[in-house]
Amino acid sequence: MSNLDREAVPALCGGRGFVVAEPVRELLSPRRVKLGESTEVRRLLPNLGRRMVGAWCFVDHYGPDDIADEPGMQVPPHPHMGLQTVSWLHEGEVLHRDSTGSLQTIRPRELGLMTSGRAISHSEESPRPHARFLHGAQLWVALPDSHRHIDPHFQHHAQLPVVTAPGLTATLILGDLDGATSPGTTYTPIVGADLALARGADVRLPLEPDFEYAVWSMSGEAHVDGVPLLPGSMLYLGCGRDGLPLRAESDAGLMLLGGEPFEEELIMFWNWIGRSQEEIEQARQDWTTGTRFGEVKGYDGAPLPAPELPPLPLKPRGRVR
Repeated sequence: MSNLDREAVPALCGGRGFVVAEPVRELLSPRRVKLGESTEVRRLLPNLGRRMVGAWCFVDHYGPDDIADEPGMQVPPHPHMGLQTVSWLHEGEVLHRDSTGSLQTIRPRELGLMTSGRAISHSEESPRPHARFLHGAQLWVALPDSHRHIDPHFQHHAQLPVVTAPGLTATLILGDLDGATSPGTTYTPIVGADLALARGADVRLPLEPDFEYAVWSMSGEAHVDGVPLLPGSMLYLGCGRDGLPLRAESDAGLMLLGGEPFEEELIMFWNWIGRSQEEIEQARQDWTTGTRFGEVKGYDGAPLPAPELPPLPLKPRGRVR
């Protein structure tokens, strides 16, 4: 599920100006966003309190939604550039199509990783028939300048490395964790992991001191470094940690995001990440005229129109709060 907000506003991200160089416990509340007529997501990044975590720059958490008598996810073709999308599910399935010809059903705890590079378009929908419940997240990773114009491509990994400890099963989505490495391609030092905690678990997860981290809750009741974390909320942790205490009051599902602080300054508008006003204007023109982003074949519906650009100039900036 991508950014379908028809009142899109630019997010000014990146730079090291607001990176916290020491461990902190900064609780972030989500912003509720309506996508279409019936779907509501909890937007955790970008957030008024924190724009990025490493190269992670966008997080939408949706569900669990009962879609037994509903069409479920229906996201028409739309464009991306300058980023990677990560599709991650706890329940349900999502059918991915894109303009490179990819057609893939993504299931719980399988990695769907789309690298937009210079330009791609894709659609996402619940298959027919589909499971009763849909619960998952859509995440974006900003591409560094050295790789943001590469050719677009899609990866699907049904089997991912798993790190275990008493009461903990950590599925590695991207990057490295405790000696395990994800098969997903990355372009900056980064980590993303799905943490399944059993009731009563009390463990310490190893971390990289040079990374900044955040954890958000998908389900259940857990304490992260002593802070209670309820579903839909995120705890920003800063840098300088070599481990993270986790304790579960019930079976719980958490997501760990981390990475080296992203140095470059960005403009994020709608489904594009660029470095200048001119790049965003050109992307909008190319999408509107049907050039550059390709065609998604097989989706039953029209592509999404791009929102209007704001009247004020867009300027790339560092992290803002």
